[in-house]
Amino acid sequence: MEKEEYYKIMDASHRRVRETALNTKRFLMNRIDWRDRLISIIGSRGTGKTTLVLQHIKESFGADSDEAMYVSLDNLWFKTHDLTELVEEHYKNGGTHLFIDEVHHLKDWQIIIKNIYDDFPKINIVYTGSSLLKMEYDSGDLSRRQITYKLPGLSFREYLLFEGAGEYDAIKLTELITNHIDIATSVVENIRVLKFFSDYLKKGYYPFYKEVYSGYDVRLTQIVNQILESDYPAVYNVNYSTVQKIKKMLYILAQSCPQTPNMSELYNQLETDRNQGIKMLYTLARADLLNLLTSEKSSLSNMSRPDKIYCDNTNIMYALTENINIGTVRETFFLNQVKSADYMVTYPAKGDFFVGGKYLFEVGGKKKSFEQIKDIPDSFLAIDDEEVGRGNKIPLWLFGFLY
Repeated sequence: MEKEEYYKIMDASHRRVRETALNTKRFLMNRIDWRDRLISIIGSRGTGKTTLVLQHIKESFGADSDEAMYVSLDNLWFKTHDLTELVEEHYKNGGTHLFIDEVHHLKDWQIIIKNIYDDFPKINIVYTGSSLLKMEYDSGDLSRRQITYKLPGLSFREYLLFEGAGEYDAIKLTELITNHIDIATSVVENIRVLKFFSDYLKKGYYPFYKEVYSGYDVRLTQIVNQILESDYPAVYNVNYSTVQKIKKMLYILAQSCPQTPNMSELYNQLETDRNQGIKMLYTLARADLLNLLTSEKSSLSNMSRPDKIYCDNTNIMYALTENINIGTVRETFFLNQVKSADYMVTYPAKGDFFVGGKYLFEVGGKKKSFEQIKDIPDSFLAIDDEEVGRGNKIPLWLFGFLY
């Protein structure tokens, strides 16, 4: 490729890095071992993967270093040019690190990444992808070579950081259970935590809330539509009618979550059969639009009927429906934050959630009692509208400090 063309791409990389702020960083920044030669960062659209990568470049290499190059494959330049050719030029010019954004836009991307990895052993590669469906579908050839990290939306703890309301350490579940009074007290001494929590539930899970102001719900709805209208048919080769059915499924479930679903009734509403219906349900879960709760450890490869269905997070609930039930909001928040912190959550015979194979939780308002889970060992209440808990009653908002 022409030198001038390479310099133009490198200048664009420098500009992106230079203009990236370092004041707020996602939790994953310090968990990634950036020394690995091939790193994959996946996550739903809008969770902040691009910013994470640009911040790492700025911190580790500086804004104008020629060692690290950032490129986004949704750039039109790649419609007529070869990524491998660019990598070769980068290597010749002393490049040691390549950061590839939106990799799913490149046809046969997993083969190309594998070839770059093998052919340029002195170049470290980090790539991101926002199409969770396509990333999962295509990534087989790289599984033995790469380390994969997933970036969920903001935890409530991170939201407080983004709002300038304080910087707090993430806590383990065992620490939360045994020391929740002291932890909560240290927070509420400084901020009106319940006001921040109320705002977070509506518009705080996706970091782009800082950029769009009153257009947050519109942008979130656009992301949902892009997943269902672009990512879904690209992976599963479905027709327009099926796309409309899965959109209808999501909106129906958003109106009525959580529920122990009457699947036959749902299939009738969608005018589809069980096989297609259950595939659509698990596709929505793979795309981080739904959370499926089962009595055993959930497996997306073993597509059994879920015991309960939730929206993935409370922001999606508020964006897709006006029919908001506060009890549903509470349970959705709890499930999202605990699962995003990598704890296994299953559906128990009593109570709402069984976490880590040990702890039983019931979620509710401040008047919630232990009646349903009394006499059960390691059982707790996650209580909304309380700043500080007592005994086995833990403030609901504090479960947003797990990551």
